[in-house]
Amino acid sequence: MQAHRADYLRARDTFAALVAEVLRQATPALPELAGLTPAQAMFRLHKNDRSQTDPEPYKRRLGAGLVPGGRHAQRAGYFVALLPGGGSWLRAGRFSPTPAELAAIRQEIHYDGAGFHRCLADPALRAHFPAGLDTTVAQLTRPPRGYQADDPDLPFLKLKSFGLVQLFSDEEVLAPDFIGRLVAGMAAAQPWVAFLNRALVE
Repeated sequence: MQAHRADYLRARDTFAALVAEVLRQATPALPELAGLTPAQAMFRLHKNDRSQTDPEPYKRRLGAGLVPGGRHAQRAGYFVALLPGGGSWLRAGRFSPTPAELAAIRQEIHYDGAGFHRCLADPALRAHFPAGLDTTVAQLTRPPRGYQADDPDLPFLKLKSFGLVQLFSDEEVLAPDFIGRLVAGMAAAQPWVAFLNRALVE
């Protein structure tokens, strides 16, 4: 790290400027992000969950959580990461929620299944997140406690994370319209994020 610190600092400053511009452009459509700063949004480069099977102490990406209250706020929001090699992304939702948050989200899906599916089927959202809800995440093998095996929304109730993902190639990240695409994707996902936050915040 010491040998490449200058490179890292330049990259961090560039990413901070990108985050600031995304926030500036997104705030008119997403006023809940007003006042959020890049410093509050950007994640550290150090890994917090390093294990014996993952000896690298640093992440290979720069990331930010565009969430009211900052990157670690316990609510749904928007997440941006830049990773060379086609691994850059925009994500929208609540990732790795606590058990209490999981219970609240599942309850909201159960109470308002029509609203849940309406958010995910929205054409504007699907234009940016064509794969829809990421169902490849960790999930239960059995129905959650309190839910029946014949519940029509069981495949979603078993999920342990609730998010949408849009991947970008390196060429797309470097294109002049990249920030605009991030902002448009965030705006399209706002009803979905609001649905989750109705369970988590209200």
